Amino acid sequence: MENKYILNPNPLVKFLQKPQREFTKADIIRYVVENEIEMVNLRYVGADGRLKTLNFIINSLEHLDSILTYGERVDGSSLFPYIEAGASDLYVIPRYRTAFLNPFSDIPAIDILCSYYTKDGKPLESAPEYTLRKAHEEFKKLTGMEFQAMGELEYYVVSDKEDLFEIPDQRGYHESAPFCKWAGLRTEAMRAIAQTGGQIKYGHSEVGNFTLGDLLYEQNEIEFLPVDVEEAADQLVIAKWIMRTLAYQYGVDLTFAPKITVGKAGSGLHIHTRIVKDGKNMYVADGKLTETAKKAMAGILYAAPSLTAFGNTNPTSYFRLVPHQEAPTNICWGDRNRSALVRVPLGWTEGANEMVADANPLEKVGDADLSIKQTIEFRCPDGSADLYLLLAGLVVAARHGFEMEDAVKYADDRYVSVNIFDDAYKAVAERLSYLPSSCVESAQRLQEQRAMYEAHQVFSPSLIDGLAKKLAAYNDLTLRHDLNNNPDKIQELVRTFINAG
Repeated sequence: MENKYILNPNPLVKFLQKPQREFTKADIIRYVVENEIEMVNLRYVGADGRLKTLNFIINSLEHLDSILTYGERVDGSSLFPYIEAGASDLYVIPRYRTAFLNPFSDIPAIDILCSYYTKDGKPLESAPEYTLRKAHEEFKKLTGMEFQAMGELEYYVVSDKEDLFEIPDQRGYHESAPFCKWAGLRTEAMRAIAQTGGQIKYGHSEVGNFTLGDLLYEQNEIEFLPVDVEEAADQLVIAKWIMRTLAYQYGVDLTFAPKITVGKAGSGLHIHTRIVKDGKNMYVADGKLTETAKKAMAGILYAAPSLTAFGNTNPTSYFRLVPHQEAPTNICWGDRNRSALVRVPLGWTEGANEMVADANPLEKVGDADLSIKQTIEFRCPDGSADLYLLLAGLVVAARHGFEMEDAVKYADDRYVSVNIFDDAYKAVAERLSYLPSSCVESAQRLQEQRAMYEAHQVFSPSLIDGLAKKLAAYNDLTLRHDLNNNPDKIQELVRTFINAG
């Protein structure tokens, strides 16, 4: 019988001969014993969006079983600002399906992502991971469909400037080595991410490259494949940890910061979505967008102003979201239009099966249904995003689209087929609403639309209150205007948030 996991890069999947989602405690114990694993690391995400760690050296089978069964206690008030120190004890309980072999540890180690539970053994209502789980459960309950997502991780590598094989400023798109200086770091990161279970689509160098003083800033991107939305968040969190760890080993900095300096390409975190039922993509039928797609888009467009509270979470986010660049500002959607907030990318529809035969005369024309490849892209988030809350917000927004009256018309009214920044289409731009231009405004939009997120007890009121308070505290309502001609102050701001998310 053919081994269907022969090419799977994840050592646990290959050894256990089953997909990650089917991992059990017994599977992990067997892998640990038969592969001489010495350590277990429990991982969990705090309010800053970064992975936290508890290390355990395994001293017996009973000890290993206890770690995997009962997890451990942590101080919730040190992880989340809205948890009081007087009642802050939380449990972290491992989710077996997330287990992976640590790609960096000199001591053989298994890492597992965890969920938070209260003293009563109930999921922590305000935990980002549980918020996403609730959002997806409510979406599936209403629609009978699964929400899938994937992210595009754009980032800059910051290193000493070199004079060899330089490329023109802002002309780095899809360059190869040696013009792309950090292709090796990117491909090494891709391999490590895949070994932890990340489903990668591809990697490449991006547009942004420039020098600032004695430093070279080079932009790259790793893009994922659509998977279950909860798995998508886990993959992105692990990927960011891997990429930063590798950069540290290389002796360079790596940042997902939204904006480095004025006039240079910023880094986004574009999110592609797909809604699936019985393995079929519900976004397209007969080569056209379905009402399902338009309803989901209607909800996302409606919620867009408040979605920034989860996806654009510090003042530098709004130095990227400015008019006349590829980052969106108008709330609209379009086909292949990169200035639109929601983009329907080029899909494999008409003529897709003929292309390979045309390029390769020895091949026959196939008849594969490639509609599953079609996604819808949300373009405003950036690397400061809380990944679980951003994806939870998108799922809530899509669900809201199915609850809206005249959702299809709402979407159709916000369709643009042009570059809305072209003066010839000024009238089109004027009828559209805009994204917030500051954290303060984002907080206001979140407060205005909070009922949508709190419906069905998905987002807890304390979580919404905490996010709005944090955003408003930046007091940046006029900051973008105030610093527009002050590059030194902008650099100071960038340094403050260089490791956000």
